[in-house]
Amino acid sequence: MIEINNLSKVYHSDNGDITALKNINITINDGEIFGIIGLSGAGKSTLVRCINFLEKPTSGDVIIDGKSLSSLSTKELLQERQNIGMIFQGFNLLSQRNVIKNICYPLEIAGVKKQDAVKRAKELLEIVGLSDKAKAYPSQLSGGQKQRVAIARALAAKTKYLLCDEATSALDPDTTRSILDLMKKINETMGVTIIVITHEMRVIESICDKVAVLDNSEVAEQGNVADIFKNPKSDIARKLIFPDGHKENEVTNGRKIRIVFNGENSYKPVFANMIFECKVSANILHAETEDVDGKAFGQLLFEIPDNDGDYERVKKYLDDNKVVYSEI
Repeated sequence: MIEINNLSKVYHSDNGDITALKNINITINDGEIFGIIGLSGAGKSTLVRCINFLEKPTSGDVIIDGKSLSSLSTKELLQERQNIGMIFQGFNLLSQRNVIKNICYPLEIAGVKKQDAVKRAKELLEIVGLSDKAKAYPSQLSGGQKQRVAIARALAAKTKYLLCDEATSALDPDTTRSILDLMKKINETMGVTIIVITHEMRVIESICDKVAVLDNSEVAEQGNVADIFKNPKSDIARKLIFPDGHKENEVTNGRKIRIVFNGENSYKPVFANMIFECKVSANILHAETEDVDGKAFGQLLFEIPDNDGDYERVKKYLDDNKVVYSEI
């Protein structure tokens, strides 16, 4: 378990103090995929570096499995970091080392015998699907392959926690999906707790169990992804869920309803069947959905006439079909 308690980070400069984080309180349970989301400058990257004390907080503490990182000596902290892997947007692979040697690098630092390190690296290459790339160099790999090598390297020391700082931001949508699927597989099969730092809501809704939304260096809200996606309470969460400028405010002469897709069968025509069965005219205001392995994720905002009879029929249809929705 990772407990972030009253954590603040202030940078001092000749031009004055800059508060990067203010009074952050987050608990990440073992086995979770926990998302931390916010716009650029919200403090996400600073927070992820404070979690493993690459950045030392100005105040507050991080407690990992009952150990206060602020109380550890330099040697103890280095040892504790072996349980915490990290991957980045830029991959950060060593260009002069081939794939197998990149993965072995943290094991060399930890003093693991070469034979054992190579064996572990080969096991991880199998897990990330790159067994045939052991002798390739980073320059010979695609972006997705580089990130898979980075993930393998981060897990080399039998990591318990994996920190992902915008790990898919430089990848195309298909590659992003494959990396997210890999991270979910690692979480489920290896029991690794994953912390995902991102500015993309689609990443959060695809794999995360819980999420904390950062705004202006503070936690605006946090909780289960489904709950926040269904009913965002903060302005920043609504902005992230509706990235095109709060389209729910564009039309005002009807009732607006937002359907949330959080893993239903993507082949079920929920909206079309609603119109047919309820005999109601509906105007789509905003749609942002994607298919992940036959399951639908995203949202659909639509408007129906401001009529109690139409609304009650639609509401009954959505309730009967167990569709998550809310009236805007």
